[in-house]
Amino acid sequence: MSISSALSAGVSGLAANSTRLANISDNIANSSTYGYKRVDTSFESMVINQGRGGGLYTAGGVRATTSRVVDQHGSLVPTGHPTDIAISGRGMLPVINSASMGAAPGSPRELVMTTTGAFRTDDQGYLRTSSGLILMGWPANSDGTIPSQPRDSATGLQPILVNPSQTAADPTTQINLRMNLPADDAAGGNTGDPWEMEVEYFGNLGSSERMTFSFTPDVAGPAGMRTNSWTMEIRDSAIVNDPGTPADESLIGTYTLEFNDSQTGGGTLAGVTPIAGTAYDPATGFLTVPGANGPMTINLGRQGDSQGITQLSANFSPANVTKNGSPVGNLTGLEIDENGYLQATYDTGFTRPLYQVPLVDVPNPNGLIAMDNQTYKVSPESGGFYLWDAGDGPTGAIAGYAREASTTDVAAELTDLIQTQRAYTSNAKVIQTVDEMLQETANLKR
Repeated sequence: MSISSALSAGVSGLAANSTRLANISDNIANSSTYGYKRVDTSFESMVINQGRGGGLYTAGGVRATTSRVVDQHGSLVPTGHPTDIAISGRGMLPVINSASMGAAPGSPRELVMTTTGAFRTDDQGYLRTSSGLILMGWPANSDGTIPSQPRDSATGLQPILVNPSQTAADPTTQINLRMNLPADDAAGGNTGDPWEMEVEYFGNLGSSERMTFSFTPDVAGPAGMRTNSWTMEIRDSAIVNDPGTPADESLIGTYTLEFNDSQTGGGTLAGVTPIAGTAYDPATGFLTVPGANGPMTINLGRQGDSQGITQLSANFSPANVTKNGSPVGNLTGLEIDENGYLQATYDTGFTRPLYQVPLVDVPNPNGLIAMDNQTYKVSPESGGFYLWDAGDGPTGAIAGYAREASTTDVAAELTDLIQTQRAYTSNAKVIQTVDEMLQETANLKR
């Protein structure tokens, strides 16, 4: 009977608008929740039969379907903490719940994802949010490089663990010689006294060592005639001479340096010939010597380059000699860069990456299963996940000192609330009308 189907349709309208009201209330309640993705409600008609001509019509009613709009992004809100993290794109951060940390070793941990988080180190050193989400990443090697990892699996990901009291040293691996040798010394008849300088460098354990460079001019030949040739000797103070050996074991390299005296390129390096040591690479300006703490690269500058060692009619000037490395330092801060590298900063000025945080992507973000604390997990509708390097691919970059705001537009939600209220009232009126008509039918007399 059509009147009965009208009653059912009105009831379904009440139920559908009740669902929409619940979604609107959830959206408004989370308008200040960082990383919240609003829920959208859509109505779909239900058809019981397809009436033809003058046949009776049966109302089918309406059905409400809800979906969370995960691929909609909120604006980034600046903050004052370096490990407040947001994503400027569709990617998500890999996290796990702290409750899963108590699982037996080797047991699988459920990987979930979130778009933003205020991460802080807890009492054990794990980087986590106040709601118990622990950030995951790929650990770096001691030299700061990230080993190759599977991209379609969470196997290589580890909970990020930072020891706030840790210390670290950065061993010196390269010394850059930016200096001038006095051209007037490299001439026949001069005394040929060497020039010496010491360069401090830092060993593998953070110890302070000395690399000594001596430059002896070639004074052979006619008096006053420049030779433009020097002998460079390199010694490492970390190498202790054996008392039973007369040889100078700290001497790790001897080279002949030839300089250009032409109108173009005068004073620049023309050639380096090893007397004892490894070969000089003219393309890079590097030579490598076997120091006590491992190979040491000495940057003399490329041939014809005025930025390396020069020989000009000026004083001996070693003021621009530089090196990498630093002594032992204490951890002072953490920051994450746009490529997902969690950088540790030490009080000696040394920085190094501890972890790389990848970004998770799925083919259909709106198919993810929503969980508590603005987290999501994969489902058959979302498709399998893939781990991208931040700043590469479709996932966007990581933003430190930022949080993602809620995607709720309060003004739009209040407009929907008014529409929902009117629709609910109208459906209630339909039910009231059907009730009155049925009452009239019941009151008919035979």
